Amino acid sequence: MPADQLLELRDLRFAWRRDHADVIALDAFSLKAGERVFLYGPSGSGKSTLLALIAGLARPDRGGIRFAGTQLEALRGPARDRFRADHVGVIFQQFNLLPWLDVLGNVILPCRFSRLRAERAGSVQQSARQLLAAMDLDQAMWSRKAGDLSVGQQQRAAAARALIGAPELVLADEPTSALDSDRRDAFLGLLFEQVASAGATLLFVSHDTALADRFDRQVSLPEINLAGQAA
Repeated sequence: MPADQLLELRDLRFAWRRDHADVIALDAFSLKAGERVFLYGPSGSGKSTLLALIAGLARPDRGGIRFAGTQLEALRGPARDRFRADHVGVIFQQFNLLPWLDVLGNVILPCRFSRLRAERAGSVQQSARQLLAAMDLDQAMWSRKAGDLSVGQQQRAAAARALIGAPELVLADEPTSALDSDRRDAFLGLLFEQVASAGATLLFVSHDTALADRFDRQVSLPEINLAGQAA
């Protein structure tokens, strides 16, 4: 594995049920450290499934996922959960903020599950405040319940949560799908700034190919996913 390579997938196969056809069939896919990669494809092409495999939320039926020198598929469930908490920040499509918890409490959650990210953050509360300010979320919102925020505000809070503690990899699953073009552009600018500041790699998943040119590299999942080609 080259020194600048963060993630490498080899001969990866996955089906949600053993008696069903593969959803993901990738011979090879990799990410370099610090890259901003745009992964695109229509709904149902396996984008979210691939992110779940990379994050360790699902385990491949065959093949390997090597992340920063660790073989993820060899880890048992609790160990995969710990690894994800330490090294991966995820911006979910539905954001997955805890609606009854205030915004600041949501942002610091990864540091409660990962000692490594808490150490990287230094002062966790201060780091969360700095990220929220950098994501242009007004301070008056920080003490509000997450469920009371607008979609755009929840999106920025979710991004701050993914970035706290400087994870090596940030996975973003259709994070701009509910935004108009102006808010989408503003969010992307903020996200890129903070990913660069953290020195993280960004894998951004979307069906909106109008965004593709803003990234270092563009990858069509239907073109590399043998399962999709077979369908």
